[in-house]
Amino acid sequence: MPISVNLDAVLDKAYESSSPKELADAPVSALSGVSEADGEALLKAFNIKTISDLADNKYIKAAQAIAELSRIAK
Repeated sequence: MPISVNLDAVLDKAYESSSPKELADAPVSALSGVSEADGEALLKAFNIKTISDLADNKYIKAAQAIAELSRIAK
Protein backbone atom coordinates (compact mmCIF):
# COMPACT_ATOMS: atom_id res chain seq x y z
CA MET A 1 0.00 0.00 0.00
CA PRO A 2 1.51 3.38 -0.97
CA ILE A 3 1.91 5.96 1.76
CA SER A 4 0.93 9.54 1.08
CA VAL A 5 2.10 12.51 3.12
CA ASN A 6 1.27 16.15 2.44
CA LEU A 7 4.38 18.24 3.15
CA ASP A 8 3.09 21.45 1.56
CA ALA A 9 3.07 23.29 4.90
CA VAL A 10 6.82 22.80 5.36
CA LEU A 11 7.96 23.34 1.77
CA ASP A 12 8.42 26.32 -0.49
CA LYS A 13 5.77 26.35 -3.19
CA ALA A 14 8.26 25.41 -5.93
CA TYR A 15 8.99 22.09 -4.19
CA GLU A 16 5.45 21.03 -3.24
CA SER A 17 5.16 18.45 -6.03
CA SER A 18 8.65 16.98 -5.51
CA SER A 19 9.22 13.35 -4.63
CA PRO A 20 10.91 12.41 -1.34
CA LYS A 21 14.13 11.62 -3.27
CA GLU A 22 14.03 15.02 -4.97
CA LEU A 23 13.40 16.70 -1.63
CA ALA A 24 16.32 14.91 0.04
CA ASP A 25 18.58 16.30 -2.68
CA ALA A 26 16.99 19.77 -2.65
CA PRO A 27 18.70 22.75 -1.04
CA VAL A 28 17.70 23.52 2.54
CA SER A 29 16.03 26.67 1.23
CA ALA A 30 13.34 24.34 -0.19
CA LEU A 31 12.02 24.22 3.38
CA SER A 32 9.46 26.89 4.13
CA GLY A 33 10.99 29.59 6.29
CA VAL A 34 14.61 28.79 5.34
CA SER A 35 15.94 31.62 3.17
CA GLU A 36 18.80 31.51 0.69
CA ALA A 37 20.85 33.46 3.26
CA ASP A 38 20.00 30.85 5.91
CA GLY A 39 21.13 28.15 3.50
CA GLU A 40 24.41 29.96 2.92
CA ALA A 41 24.93 30.27 6.68
CA LEU A 42 24.29 26.53 7.15
CA LEU A 43 26.73 25.78 4.35
CA LYS A 44 29.40 27.99 5.88
CA ALA A 45 28.92 26.80 9.45
CA PHE A 46 28.21 23.09 8.96
CA ASN A 47 28.76 22.29 5.26
CA ILE A 48 25.01 21.61 4.94
CA LYS A 49 23.83 21.90 1.33
CA THR A 50 20.74 19.71 1.08
CA ILE A 51 17.78 18.66 3.19
CA SER A 52 19.47 15.26 3.51
CA ASP A 53 22.66 16.92 4.80
CA LEU A 54 20.58 18.77 7.39
CA ALA A 55 18.84 15.59 8.53
CA ASP A 56 22.13 13.69 8.79
CA ASN A 57 24.07 16.43 10.59
CA LYS A 58 25.61 15.18 13.84
CA TYR A 59 24.78 18.41 15.67
CA ILE A 60 21.13 18.26 14.61
CA LYS A 61 20.96 14.63 15.71
CA ALA A 62 22.62 15.45 19.04
CA ALA A 63 20.19 18.33 19.65
CA GLN A 64 17.23 16.05 18.89
CA ALA A 65 18.55 13.38 21.26
CA ILE A 66 19.14 15.92 24.04
CA ALA A 67 15.64 17.37 23.61
CA GLU A 68 14.07 13.90 23.74
CA LEU A 69 16.09 12.94 26.82
CA SER A 70 15.06 16.15 28.55
CA ARG A 71 11.43 15.14 28.15
CA ILE A 72 11.90 11.84 29.96
CA ALA A 73 14.73 12.61 32.41
CA LYS A 74 13.88 14.61 35.46
